[in-house]
Amino acid sequence: MTAGEIVSAVLAFIAQDSASDEQFDRLALQLFAYQFTHNPPLRRFCQQRGLTLRNVRRWSDIPAVPIDAFKELELRCAAPASSDRVFMTSGTTRSELKGRHHHPTLAVYDSSMTRNFAHRFMQGQSRMRMGILFPDEVALPNSSLAHYLALAVREFGTADSASLVGPDGLDADAACAALERAAHSATPLALLGASASFVHLLDALRQRELSVRLPAGSRVLDTGGYKGQSRELPLENFYQTLSAALGVERALCINMYGMTELSTQFYDAGNATVPSVKSGPHWIRSRVVDPLTGREVAPGERGILVHCDLANFNSVTTILTEDVGVTVPGGFLLLGRADGAQARGCSLAVEEFIRAAAA
Repeated sequence: MTAGEIVSAVLAFIAQDSASDEQFDRLALQLFAYQFTHNPPLRRFCQQRGLTLRNVRRWSDIPAVPIDAFKELELRCAAPASSDRVFMTSGTTRSELKGRHHHPTLAVYDSSMTRNFAHRFMQGQSRMRMGILFPDEVALPNSSLAHYLALAVREFGTADSASLVGPDGLDADAACAALERAAHSATPLALLGASASFVHLLDALRQRELSVRLPAGSRVLDTGGYKGQSRELPLENFYQTLSAALGVERALCINMYGMTELSTQFYDAGNATVPSVKSGPHWIRSRVVDPLTGREVAPGERGILVHCDLANFNSVTTILTEDVGVTVPGGFLLLGRADGAQARGCSLAVEEFIRAAAA
């Protein structure tokens, strides 16, 4: 298949209402064949493992590329072009290196985001007034989250949606004033941003001895990720404080789990209880593995999350994360970052991939 045919097939798949196991496998294998042919590091990695287009028969057979490989190599099928959009990781764990995810077109990423966001966050609302607690695409042109939030406002926000951050981070005065105005109106407000921004907002409200009750239907989307930009709060404390300070029921305090190296996001159904079950749409699937062996762990056992994202048409569909999770009915629980033996297993997986790609 050509690049254009691949993009068309993925867009058509996303546009479906659902997908069977057979349909998912069929497109996953088409993408694997395309990436095996056009992505040399992936091909060499597969060949070193004895994997070919003949013996990879299901999506779960596709070898998982360790996420840190995006920092070491260009994982792409299409040749570079000036029109490419490149999303980069923050580089907080290895500041000298940033992972790069190349998008020759954003049509697939945007379709994945908007279709999923409409269902999981908007929940039947066509548009909402939004307050964004994160820098925009002008300030962070290589941030996938900045683009994600810009899409949210463009496709689902009302004309009075606003950014509540300035050059130095949260504009506390503007944010608190916006919350007070919203609390005295009948129009629901959606607040969206990284978890660190919400901690700064909570601190600003506390310093002003301000507690608001936003209109019914208001909601919060936090995207995780403190990255040293604020103090970290335990999940229960975070959502309890957030709900109390804003008057938003915890069922509408929704967490999005995503990453630069994926083109699809996971959501929970609110945080009335934590940790909450994360799940994705029909074009992404997950499993939990032992990073040393790559084999799936027994149900209920902790391991490292692997995601197969069919919207990752130009890089690699299947990624070994550094996140610990456990499979549960309806999705998975996200339990934090790998450490100890699991972290070492992830590091060894990166070393194996780099050696194979350079062979």
